[in-house]
Amino acid sequence: MSSRPPLGEKAFKKAHGFEEAVKIRRNEVRDIAKRLGVLSPYHVNLSNYPVRRPAAIFNSSIVLEGEYAHIYSRIIIGYYMYVSAIVKLDIPLEDIYSGAININQYSAKLQIIPSTRYDIWGTEDPRAYKIEDYTCMTYVGRTVYYFNPVHRKERTLPITAVRVRNGRWKAEWRKFYVHVLPQPLRDHVISDKDAFLYDDGGNVYFFHRPHLDDEHFYILVSRVDRNVLLEKLREASHIPTEVVAKDPVWITRHAPFEEKLGWAAPPIEISKGEALVLVHALENEIMSYRVFAMLLELGKEITVKAVTPYYIMAPKTSYELYGDRPYVVFPCGCVMLDNKLIITYGAADLMTGIAEIELSELLSILDKGRIY
Repeated sequence: MSSRPPLGEKAFKKAHGFEEAVKIRRNEVRDIAKRLGVLSPYHVNLSNYPVRRPAAIFNSSIVLEGEYAHIYSRIIIGYYMYVSAIVKLDIPLEDIYSGAININQYSAKLQIIPSTRYDIWGTEDPRAYKIEDYTCMTYVGRTVYYFNPVHRKERTLPITAVRVRNGRWKAEWRKFYVHVLPQPLRDHVISDKDAFLYDDGGNVYFFHRPHLDDEHFYILVSRVDRNVLLEKLREASHIPTEVVAKDPVWITRHAPFEEKLGWAAPPIEISKGEALVLVHALENEIMSYRVFAMLLELGKEITVKAVTPYYIMAPKTSYELYGDRPYVVFPCGCVMLDNKLIITYGAADLMTGIAEIELSELLSILDKGRIY
């Protein structure tokens, strides 16, 4: 980590509760996530690609529809350049709750693959969610510069795709937006990840985590013009448009026992203007990925209302402790079902785990770390 003062100290406005959120948090784990099952690459069959099974299926998101969970997962088929694609699996909720997901075979279809200068070296870490009646997905694109040793700028950028009708019966994912920071900040972006849009019914917020050339990582909430988003959706273009993330607000910094933070999964609305969001953290002893939660108030000002004083999820099962990247739980999906959070996450960069957290229990823990 650089010894220079963070560029963000002057570049970004800070959320209310910025410093208090750091002071409250402790280097402790009280894991409240009930593990429901794990999806192994051995149990996945690619139906529209000549390679039958992926080498890894991880960092998955989730959208619920009726009795099914639509799981959007990052896959790789080999380790040469580690180029990712995104697949969809339709899994009955009954399989998740009965444990059948651990043993059943599932068909997966490629949904999003590298195809533009913004994602030619990989489409990674999908976060799926709804904006109005649209199903959207923001993923990380490895840009044309990703492997370029002399161009250390915008190596990854967030891209938002939207599921649109293609004819009478079919639907397809179309890449609409590439999210960039405003100048002059844009010239300092090495990468931008851990991103998704959030629509509170009035404003559209953009959660993202840029890595700047001061070697610091910032969890930000910016704003996106709703009219710009909707106008683009009416166009027939297949070329993504750059959309500027305006008025970025730095939410909090990592604790002394951590290397960096990142947004985990799209927020859950608790009440009007109040959102519950999971955050992943890379602790700095053995570089393990863990999870805590924040309660944010979104509006003209952004406020950290509460934070869990300790981690609420950390690697503990065999498939979380050992894999391509040991000691990782990396949520990308979170939905509400019967007052419980259903979380889909990457387990050791090899498999997809599914877990459940009681909302009431999580809110009770947040009350212990209440700031406002």
